[in-house]
Amino acid sequence: MRLGSSIGRRRPARGGRGKRRPTGKKRRPGSRRRRPAGAFRRVLRGTVLLAAMFGLGYVVATRALFPVPAPPPDLLGVPDLIGLDLEDAVGRAEAAGLALGAVDSMYHPSAATGSILGQSPLPGQLALPGAAIEFAISLGPEHRAVPDMIGQREQWARVLLAANGFSVAVEAVEDEEPAGEVVAMEPEAGTGVTLPFEVRLAISLGPPVVEMPFLLGQSEEEALLLLDSLGLFVTEIQLDAIPGIDQGVVIEQDPPPASTVELGSDVRLVIGDRALLPVELPRTDTTAAQEQSP
Repeated sequence: MRLGSSIGRRRPARGGRGKRRPTGKKRRPGSRRRRPAGAFRRVLRGTVLLAAMFGLGYVVATRALFPVPAPPPDLLGVPDLIGLDLEDAVGRAEAAGLALGAVDSMYHPSAATGSILGQSPLPGQLALPGAAIEFAISLGPEHRAVPDMIGQREQWARVLLAANGFSVAVEAVEDEEPAGEVVAMEPEAGTGVTLPFEVRLAISLGPPVVEMPFLLGQSEEEALLLLDSLGLFVTEIQLDAIPGIDQGVVIEQDPPPASTVELGSDVRLVIGDRALLPVELPRTDTTAAQEQSP
């Protein structure tokens, strides 16, 4: 081994200090930021697969599960059939491309029998071709017999007449029947009328009343005339005698004076009669008897 060759290797190069040579390969700038091409291809394939699956699901949903309905046919305008008879209404409905539906009927006070009162769908609305139109036709006015309300209480008569389609007019009258009772009606019970119709009822206010007059001290004839003018009847007369009372006058009455009694009530009178008084005995002169005594 030559000594000179070893020293020569340790001697620094000319023009500067000796530097240590790197022993490996140098890395290029930016090599750490660059992604491999295989990862990009995997992302691209996943995106394409996801898009294909979404498209396939949309086709299945719109064509198989939830198909888009076919566009509806042209809608038709519903004609106005109110007021026509049923035959004419059916003809016009069929001419408009529509059909006859359910038919209902009801009473009507003024519409002619068989005429159309209402329809569904309403006039002017739109309907599919061949759709059915439902009708309500008139049976004309309703006829009923007036029920008998004589003797019924006013409240019950009102309820019963209203339930049968009648209106009620009431007039209060004085009558011998109890207050609140129907004593007359117009028209008479059983009369056939066309509804709506008003029935007039006469309701009793009860028997009229009068005030009992003061009869004490009047003669029997005067008392009878006064009671007769008031519509009262004397059903009982008794005779009695009271000292100091004139012959043939009223000494007692029932009902008492100023009391309120119904027209036609009974009255009882007691008339004075002196013949019923006891016979008076002759008086003795007590003064002469005393003078004659010893």
